Amino acid sequence: MTKLTYNILTGGVIMLGLVRKRFSELRHKSGLTQSQMAAYLGVDQSYVSKCEKGERQFSVDVLEKVATLFGYPVEYLIDESNKFAPMSIALRAKTVAVEDLETLAAIQKIALNLRFMDGLLGE
Repeated sequence: MTKLTYNILTGGVIMLGLVRKRFSELRHKSGLTQSQMAAYLGVDQSYVSKCEKGERQFSVDVLEKVATLFGYPVEYLIDESNKFAPMSIALRAKTVAVEDLETLAAIQKIALNLRFMDGLLGE
């Protein structure tokens, strides 16, 4: 069992509330709509809405995609003690397509991996 699976299974309602809160904050700060997030995640808009309201749980796959898009490790979404300072990326576009979000997520994933490798080298 991975650490993420263990945390989700043992985290219960407190963890789910934190995930909802952080997901909603990140989505609002980025200016993305539920429909845009749903399109990026490959789910229906009602899924995003229900997850934000606490009527449904986020899947692990969705959590991983959300974390990558916003440049956070998944642990940030599920662990209140996890403090993380993401790198800022500014988009200067009037509209954001799913392809744009996928590209941004790929860039964020590279940045997270570089940060992780720098940490390993620093130890």
